[in-house]
Amino acid sequence: MGTKTVDEAGAETGTEAKSDEAKVDTTKVEETTEATEAETDAEAAADDEVDGLREDTQEGPSGVGQGAGAVVSAGLGLVSLTGSWVATVAAARETLVGQLGTSSSASVATQVKEVYGDAWATTALIGGLFALAALIVGVVVLARPAFGAPGKPQPAWIKSVAWGGVALGVIGLLLAVAKYTDIILGLPSTS
Repeated sequence: MGTKTVDEAGAETGTEAKSDEAKVDTTKVEETTEATEAETDAEAAADDEVDGLREDTQEGPSGVGQGAGAVVSAGLGLVSLTGSWVATVAAARETLVGQLGTSSSASVATQVKEVYGDAWATTALIGGLFALAALIVGVVVLARPAFGAPGKPQPAWIKSVAWGGVALGVIGLLLAVAKYTDIILGLPSTS
């Protein structure tokens, strides 16, 4: 047991005062240690979460390819309905070939068929090819989950866009066939 003395300012001196100071210092060390341990635990938990996310993304396909395929299908279906640069160039070429191949003494029906009819059929054919491509890509995207990772459902937006591409492809294909066979907007009668 130590002796305690008080000096003029009222401060305690002696062994008891020193042991109180030691107690205060160890308390601060304990608080710092607890804070450090809490920070370490939080960092470990964050690392576990990141590792868990990495494992989740590595388990199966991300769906980026399926999403891109769905968008491509919808785009091709839209092009089949609205027309494309390729169809415009091909139709212009057919018109030129018809003009060069038809003599001025040919009948009006022959001139109309060669100059305009073949160009119209070419436009319908190319539109039909775009529609067929849209249909095939859309069906492949919709069928892909059957051959992929089991238990991982396809996101709803991918299904929706792929079904839109399939629908546009079917409509484009029907219109292309109807234009090619002159059911829709056939050549005018020349008689």
